[in-house]
Amino acid sequence: MSDDWRMLTLIGKDAPGIVAGVTTALAGSGVILGETSMLRLGGNFTVMMMIAGDASDEDLRRMLKPVVSTHAMRLHIDPIDAHLHQHLVPNVQVTVSGADRVGIVAQVTSALAEGGFNILDLDSDVAGSEDKPVYILLISGIASESVEEVEERLDSLRRSGVSVNVSAIDTYIG
Repeated sequence: MSDDWRMLTLIGKDAPGIVAGVTTALAGSGVILGETSMLRLGGNFTVMMMIAGDASDEDLRRMLKPVVSTHAMRLHIDPIDAHLHQHLVPNVQVTVSGADRVGIVAQVTSALAEGGFNILDLDSDVAGSEDKPVYILLISGIASESVEEVEERLDSLRRSGVSVNVSAIDTYIG
């Protein structure tokens, strides 16, 4: 088996059968999967998968062409360092919600970055109505600062009317 790891990214309109088509094509050619992330965003579907195998990029494009064409998806392949088996466990969760506006994600993530917060997962959603959209942001990561210090970093958001909740994540291993 090759140590030639790549990140395969597919983006297109959401539809049943995408994951089955992609994984069946890859497995049929001996390509193995590392970590993957697949999700739906606003009616669109995206797949990011770490893959390894002896297939060239052109071989991968050829084997995935039927599913890519059927679902009118865009395919991108990049070489990566795999770093498998190095799972990081988050210790803090930050939840933010407020009136949707330009810059809210930048403001939150910049404040977190100033304290060395390592974002491991970020999910966002737009709720409310078209007239009064509410932006919801859920971030899990590793904080080198205390929960109280992370909260202090986000105080300016609170003062601007944004709801912020910072909590420790209890991790049970074993």
